Amino acid sequence: MRSIVGRLKPLVWCCLIIHFVAVPVYAADQPPAGGGDTPAQVIEAFNKSDNDKPINRGISDHRKQQIMFGMGIALLIFIFTTVTLGIAMVVFAKPVFVAHMIFAGFSLTLAIAHAIVAIVWFFPK
Repeated sequence: MRSIVGRLKPLVWCCLIIHFVAVPVYAADQPPAGGGDTPAQVIEAFNKSDNDKPINRGISDHRKQQIMFGMGIALLIFIFTTVTLGIAMVVFAKPVFVAHMIFAGFSLTLAIAHAIVAIVWFFPK
């Protein structure tokens, strides 16, 4: 039982680090609470025409860079974990082939997603 816990401890730490680095929660992005609105005010707000306001449906470049940075950090963690498991498997003869292949799959998937997002967002037009 102890050997299983010992093997899973680095995986749990990696998952926790990835969760808190790659999935940040930004409180500033949350809409403010609209307490005290009556149903009539809510319906009236939907019926107003706001033609004078420009509609911004895009993401700012700074936010795009933050997302790409988070994906890059997660990708580096996956790659370093894959390399560490590969070294442990080859040099120290540890039975970690399945974990190595899982992290290699995660690394490849995230690398492809990172490349696609970078091309779509930042490729010169």
